[in-house]
Amino acid sequence: MSGVIIAAPASGSGKTLVTLGLLRHLANAGEDVVSAKVGPDYIDPAFHAAASGQACRNLDAWAMQPETLNNQLAELTISDNLIVCEGVMGLFDGARVASGTLSGSTADIARISGWPVVLIVDARAQAASAAAVVRGFTTHQPGITIAGVIFNRVGGAAHAAILRQACTDTLPDIPVLGCLPRGAGMQLPSRHLGLVQALEHPDLEAFIDGAAAMIGDHIDIAALRRLMHAGEARQPISNRPALPPLGQRIAVARDAAFAFSYAHVLDGWQAAGSEVDFFSPLADEAPKSGSDAVYLPGGYPELHAGKLAGNSTFLQGLRDTAESGAAVFGECGGYMVLGRALTDGNGEPHTMAGLLAVETSFASPKLTLGYRQAKLVAGGPLGEAGTAFQGHEFHYAKVVNETGADPLFQITDAAGNELGHAGQHVGRVVGSFIHLIDRADHPS
Repeated sequence: MSGVIIAAPASGSGKTLVTLGLLRHLANAGEDVVSAKVGPDYIDPAFHAAASGQACRNLDAWAMQPETLNNQLAELTISDNLIVCEGVMGLFDGARVASGTLSGSTADIARISGWPVVLIVDARAQAASAAAVVRGFTTHQPGITIAGVIFNRVGGAAHAAILRQACTDTLPDIPVLGCLPRGAGMQLPSRHLGLVQALEHPDLEAFIDGAAAMIGDHIDIAALRRLMHAGEARQPISNRPALPPLGQRIAVARDAAFAFSYAHVLDGWQAAGSEVDFFSPLADEAPKSGSDAVYLPGGYPELHAGKLAGNSTFLQGLRDTAESGAAVFGECGGYMVLGRALTDGNGEPHTMAGLLAVETSFASPKLTLGYRQAKLVAGGPLGEAGTAFQGHEFHYAKVVNETGADPLFQITDAAGNELGHAGQHVGRVVGSFIHLIDRADHPS
């Protein structure tokens, strides 16, 4: 088991491109390669899985309890494989907590895992000065090993020569593993929550193959492989699920409108003995007959509101399942669909399931973003009153009417600042905009 973390000084430097190309290149070479993604991201892990052919694991030093994070690392290191972990934002970027320090950064995962870091530096607007950027990152915090650097968006052979020489002169122990050319046409389309989802990308295989070819042509793979080394060997601490199972037979929505579910949450439910059955609201499928719980994860229902509103089999099946006494839990996009109405980006309202007294709108997008600690106001499918969770909120839709039902959570941000109530519960139907990641037995 050998690992490496692909990190950068800032978002947009090319981490995902390098990660996807490296995963596919190693897989094509016959290596047993798996991946991880730092932070609460849902979208990048789906690209990782497409590139490697194996599931990607999220690693989150703020939102995950130590045992959950350890178990995620144990799953990655269970066999003699290679691990490529993509960082989040800049290497040292995280959430500010009550103590004033930062938590949840890629650097935290580097310290915990022991994996070395390869820094991806966007060099399009600098030359020899890039070496100073690399030097700063090598000395900024103890316990982080910057083992190599890859320069991205390099203008040509002369530009590459300057970059390499500047590092050789001042950082002889940090090899330049390669220089990726500017204008190579390797760009993934984005939308309001990040990259367009892997399952919606029309030429995904061709893109990943192109990224792998570029990595093979411009990166010293043998040198990079030599940098990868084993971190601490780990064994699972417990099999306690991150979130309590909603029921024995859980129907989980999964399609382009409901793609944001964490593997560790679903795996935890199954390990606890629950059955998980997937269904597609976009295909007008209802939860499977006999389900005693339904989970509507986040995604992009705002882009499919008209279709979902017209899918009567799905909506009536959801209502019937709730009426039977089943637990129903909606997160973010799922919360919006459990509500009375969802207004799309064109300002047109669409009738949703009407199981919660909430109306939401994407007509005037406004960003809400950040880690959350959420404490249940009353008992229900997620646990007893006072049960706390750690999660993340990231959406552009907003609530326009949320009266007529009791709140689900009392919430704070990562620093412990009170943010009031969030979400709703009506009987055994519950939901909020917060994506739950783990229980919060020991608040950060």
